[in-house]
Parts: sequence; C-alpha cells; structure tokens
Amino acid sequence: MKKTININDLNDTKELASKLANLIESGTVILLSGDLGAGKTTFTQALGKSLGVKRVMTSPTFNIIKSYNLPKFKVHHMDCYRLEDSDEDLGFEEYFNNEDITIIEWYNFIEEYLPDEYLKIHIEHITTDKRRFTLCSKGEVYDRIVGEL
Repeated sequence: MKKTININDLNDTKELASKLANLIESGTVILLSGDLGAGKTTFTQALGKSLGVKRVMTSPTFNIIKSYNLPKFKVHHMDCYRLEDSDEDLGFEEYFNNEDITIIEWYNFIEEYLPDEYLKIHIEHITTDKRRFTLCSKGEVYDRIVGEL
C-alpha cells in the first residue's frame, strides 16, 4: 500500500509522527530515505518523543546505531550512511525482532540484512518548511498502519 502526505511545517511533522506512534507496536521496522536535509532525523526525533523517548535522539552517523530503553521495548535508531560500499555486517538481524522498534536512515546501504516486512518512508524536501512523505508498506501489519494514517 502506498500513501502520500504533504507536510507544511514542523508541527505537521510532529503530528504525523504522533499518529504513527499510536499505530506501531513492538517489532516495527521503519525505513527512512531522502536527500541530506530532507528531515529524516527530525522525523525520527518526533517519532521517538511520541513513543516516550526522553533523551534527544541525535543522528547516530558515527555510532551507526543508538538504542533507547523504554518500559515496553527499545527504540533502535540506525544511520547507515557511513556503510556505503561496505560489506560489514554489524549484527543487524538482532535489531529486527518482535520486541523492539527499529528506525533506519539510509537503509539502502544494508538492504541485504533487512527483514521481509517493513514500513518505508521517503521524505522529499519541497521548500524550506514543506515536505512530501511517501509511505509504502510491505506486509499485512504495515498495510494496516498506512491505511489508518
């Protein structure tokens, strides 16, 4: 299933993140794509806050993976930008489980390690404030999520 949502400002981004947070559960994998500066980390921060992450979620570009402990699950935030042209396996499969939520920026650099089902979100930078979010689901659970947004 595919859906496009136009975002007019940061408040719209936060609202979309909040709605998504209410629909996802343990085991969710979200793949983010878009040019540099499109808003991937900003959206991740808003989603994390809506899920209950208290710390500021900064981009884990140099760490590649940062994890945040919540009472019911962990939120894993990956930034795979530095893995371009790398065949290094950092044990990605352990982050794709039925217990945690995993959000991946620049997922295209680790495609061979991704699970079979996920929610893919492409963010396009339209103007200074405006963005276009294109959501594509792969799997029944993700079809439901996109349908309800």
